[in-house]
Amino acid sequence: MTLPLPDPAPEQAGAPHPREALFAAGDPPLALAACEHYAGSRRLLDKALALQATMGPVFDLTADCEDGAAAGQEAEQARMVAEVVNSPANRFERVGVRIHAPSHPCWREEVRRIVVEAGSRLAYVTIPKVASEHEVLEVAEAVQEAAREGGRRSALPVHVLIETHGALRRVWEIAALPQVEVLDFGIMDWVSAHRGAIDARAMHSPGQFEHPLVVRAKAEIASAALAHGRMAAHNVCTELRDPEIVRSDALRARRDFGFQRMWSIHPLQIAPIVEAMRPEFDQVEQAAQILLAAQRNQWGPIQHAGRLHDRASYRYYWSLLERARATGQHMPEQAIQAFFA
Repeated sequence: MTLPLPDPAPEQAGAPHPREALFAAGDPPLALAACEHYAGSRRLLDKALALQATMGPVFDLTADCEDGAAAGQEAEQARMVAEVVNSPANRFERVGVRIHAPSHPCWREEVRRIVVEAGSRLAYVTIPKVASEHEVLEVAEAVQEAAREGGRRSALPVHVLIETHGALRRVWEIAALPQVEVLDFGIMDWVSAHRGAIDARAMHSPGQFEHPLVVRAKAEIASAALAHGRMAAHNVCTELRDPEIVRSDALRARRDFGFQRMWSIHPLQIAPIVEAMRPEFDQVEQAAQILLAAQRNQWGPIQHAGRLHDRASYRYYWSLLERARATGQHMPEQAIQAFFA
């Protein structure tokens, strides 16, 4: 029989921050924005940056070179993206870029034009249609070289689109690469890669959460990402008119599959995605109470509401608070002052 623990002691001076106390054996969880919005034209990028300035950095903006440029205009698209990243409108410096696939001849030129010219303000580079970790590593090394040439002092994160059979087969090796920050699921290309064997209804709900081959891909991507301290980003919702469908897709992606980020392809999708990816306030309030008590007890075991908590559960609740902050969820003022001030 386990004896009840004493109540937490009064707060002691010098109690370490959760990032220091709870993650000595590994990296703390990522706290990226819950929504990643895609845009390919200058008009749409400017519109998205204006919305980001209003809402705050609760969503990242990805400038699309792969599908955003007309054939033969790849160089012009790259120059435009570099201008957007370097513009004053990029006030939060949360703009990334999706370049062409490693099999496309222009990806190196895109890296040189965008990363060398704007790498110091670029948030990430997304690599589509990879077949293996070797392709990711080749592009990631070119990205880092260009970033250093452009004067960037820190590593530039890469995001990897998992949308081919080869990428899913090697997803754990891809997730293990140190440059990788996010694994994105490209459902359209994944379904298309099956050459008609998967019905088109699996590209949207409810089929995308029911077809065994699509469910397998989502579960494997999320598992690999989370096991290596990366973030898994859920695929697009093709519904552009009904925010409830978007919200429902994002909520199911978070609750059932462990995705903590989701793509948006229309400005009206951003708010419902962010809302669905937020932890519920009652859970945030509980997490704050537990962590504040744990900090007062120098991160030793405590009781809370009749339950035992120790560092294992503290890590869970700290991850929840980090997600709350990244998604703009309200949290108790005492927790803000203790952990985020």
